[in-house]
Amino acid sequence: MLSPESPSAVAPVPGLLSPDLDDLGVTLGHDGGTLRVWSGTAGAVDLVIFDGTDLDWITDELPLAPVGGGVWSVTTPLLHPGVRYALRVDGPHAPGNTFNRGTLLVEPYAKGLVSGGYEDWRSVVVDGSFDWGGVRKPNIPLDRTVIYEGHLKGLTKRHPDVPPKLHGTYAGLGHPAMIEHLKTLGVTSVELLPIHAFATEPRLLQHGLANYWGYNTVNFFSPHAAYATEDARREGPEAVLREFKGMVRLLHEAGLEVILDVVYNHTSEEGIGGPRTSLRGIDNRGYYRQQDDGAYIDVTGCGNSVNTATDAAARLILDSLRYWANEVQIDGFRFDLATTLGRDGAHAFTPDHPLLKAIMDDPALADVKKIAEPWDVGMGGWQTGNFGDGWHEWNDRYRDRVRNFWLSDVDYARRASSAPVGIGGFATRLAGSSNTFTAERGPLASINFVTAHDGFTMRDLVSYDVKHNLGNGEQNRDGADTNRSFNHGAEGPTADEGILATRRKAIRNLLGTLLLSAGIPMLTAGDEFGRTQRGNNNAYCHDSPLTWLSWQHAPWQLELRDHVQRLLELRRENPALRPSHFARLGEHIPSASVMEWYDEHGQTMSGDRWNNPEHRTLQYVAVSTPELEEPNRILLMVHGNERPTSVTLPEIDGVTRYVSLWSSADEAPTDERLEYAPGDVVPLVGTSMHLFRAH
Repeated sequence: MLSPESPSAVAPVPGLLSPDLDDLGVTLGHDGGTLRVWSGTAGAVDLVIFDGTDLDWITDELPLAPVGGGVWSVTTPLLHPGVRYALRVDGPHAPGNTFNRGTLLVEPYAKGLVSGGYEDWRSVVVDGSFDWGGVRKPNIPLDRTVIYEGHLKGLTKRHPDVPPKLHGTYAGLGHPAMIEHLKTLGVTSVELLPIHAFATEPRLLQHGLANYWGYNTVNFFSPHAAYATEDARREGPEAVLREFKGMVRLLHEAGLEVILDVVYNHTSEEGIGGPRTSLRGIDNRGYYRQQDDGAYIDVTGCGNSVNTATDAAARLILDSLRYWANEVQIDGFRFDLATTLGRDGAHAFTPDHPLLKAIMDDPALADVKKIAEPWDVGMGGWQTGNFGDGWHEWNDRYRDRVRNFWLSDVDYARRASSAPVGIGGFATRLAGSSNTFTAERGPLASINFVTAHDGFTMRDLVSYDVKHNLGNGEQNRDGADTNRSFNHGAEGPTADEGILATRRKAIRNLLGTLLLSAGIPMLTAGDEFGRTQRGNNNAYCHDSPLTWLSWQHAPWQLELRDHVQRLLELRRENPALRPSHFARLGEHIPSASVMEWYDEHGQTMSGDRWNNPEHRTLQYVAVSTPELEEPNRILLMVHGNERPTSVTLPEIDGVTRYVSLWSSADEAPTDERLEYAPGDVVPLVGTSMHLFRAH
C-alpha cells in the first residue's frame, strides 16, 4: 500500500499549473528584467525595444532562448519600468499557423499598453507599486450582496457633481458624489463592464461608431487607458494603473466591492484575416480553437474562441485573474460567455474542466466572487444551472419568467381575456430557482436579473414592444427579437397619463420582484431612475448620451429611486428574504427560509391554483431559520392580473399581526406602517405587490 508521502500517491498536477508556465511575462529584478513567453510551435522569438517617445523607432532587438515546456526566455537590463517593447515571432508554415516575423506583437502578460493607432500597440513594463494604506477588501457576505452593473464611463460622464476633468474616468467613479449615490441606494458591489484594454472593430469605425461596451479585448492584464484622466494618460501606463487602483481603494474604503466583467472567451483578433496583434502571431494553433485545416471554431460569435484545452491558454486566464484579484484587489469576476472557458479538447462543455476547477480551487482566488454567464453560441452552449459548486450564474430563466409574468402575460391577457399560464413558475423563481440549482449550491448560486447592459432598460421593457436599433447601422437586424416586453398601449413616448402610470407600476413590480427574491440581485445602473435608450436593445456601439447615465430627473424618477432604496433597506432588515440555503421538509437547515404558500383567501395553495391562468394571486410566507441574525418572517402578496382583487391574510400559528412595509401600488414609498390582523382583508390594485412583516 502506498504511503501518503509516496510520489506515486500524489495527484498529478494539471498541465495548466505546471511550473514550466510560472512567471510568464516580465519579472523585474536588480539587474533589469526577465521576459518569459510561451509558444509551443515557434521557431524563433525576439524582444524588440523602442524609443521612449517614438513608437516606431527600434533601439534594440534581442533573441529569446527556448528553456523547455514551450517557454522562451531572455534576461536583460533593457527591461525596466517605462520601457516600450514588442515581440517578433517566427515559425513553420503549416495549417493553423500564422507566423510573420514582420509583425510586432503585444506580449500577452503586459501590464501596460500604448497605442499608435488601430493594430499598432506596444507593451510597456510597469512596476505597479501602490500604497493601499491598509485598506482591505470589504468581503460582503453573499446573502447581503447586491450587484450594480454599470459602464465605467457611462456612470459619471454626465454627473453634475463630479468635476468635468473626472467625467467618465476611473477617478470619477471613485469621486465622493458617485460613492454617495451607491451607498445611499444600498447596493454593495459595483460590476463594471470590461475594463481590460480593448479596441473598436473596423466596421464600427467605418460607420462612425465605437465598441462602447468593450467586449473586444486586446490584452488581459492592462487597464483600458481611455478610461483614465487626461493627466494619467499623458503620464503613461504606470499612472493609468495607479488611477485604477486608487478608484478601487476609495470604493473599498466606502465598503463597496468592485467586480469586473472579464472577456476571456475571445479576443479582438477576430477571425482569420482580422488583426494579428498578439496571440495569433505568437501561437495561433495553441491559443485559438481550430479545425485540422486551420479554420476557426467560433463558439462566441466574435470570430475566434480562446482554446482553454491548451494548458498555456488556460494558464494565461488563471494568471490574469490572480493578478487582478491580488495586485489590483478586485473582489469578483463575471465571466463573459463562460461556457467557452469550460470546453474541452473536443470542444464540449464540462463543469469539471481543469480551468474551471483551477479557478475554484486556487487559494489566490479564494476570496473573490465567481460569476458565470452560463452560455455561448456553440453546440451545447446553454448551461444555466450546470456549473460546479462555488460558482454563481446569471439566471436567464429567472429573467424570462419575471418578464413574462409582469409584461408579456399581461399583454396576452388583454387580448385573450386570460393569461397564458398560472403563477407557479413565477413563484419558483421568486423562491430561489430550486428547479435550476442543486440543494448543495442553494439559492445564492442564482444571480437574479431582469435587465442587464445587453437588452432593454427597465423603462424600455414597459414602453416598447419591439426593438428600435436602426442607429446601430445594421438595418435593425441586430439585437434580440424576443424581449418579453410590453408597451402598455403605445409604442415609446406618450402623453397618455393612464399608460404612463401603468408603466411606472410595472417597473415597480419588476424591481420589487428582483429585490425581494431569494438569490443575489443584480440591478442595472440607471434602472433606479427609469433610464431609457429609446428602444435600442443592443446599444453596444453608442458612446453618447444615449448610453451615458443622465443625472437630471423628473419627480417620478426620484420616486422610483426612493422605491429601490426602500426595497434594499427592507432586504437588509429581513433575513427571510435572503436565505443562503434551500429548506428541506422536516429538517432544520440554518440560514434557510421555510416557505409557505397561500391563495387570496388565506388558504394553502392547491395544485390547481398553482397552474390555473385564472388564479394569478398568491401570498408567499418566508420564515428565516436563525443562525447569525434574529428570527424573521415576511409575507409577500403577488397579484398578476389587471383586475383589482381582495386578499385575506392567512391565520398562521404564532402570527398575531402583519405590518405593511411596501407596496408597488404607491407612486412614492410611504413611511406609514399600517397593521393588520390575521383574517383581515387587504385590497390590491391590478398587477401589484404588497410586502408585510409578520409578528
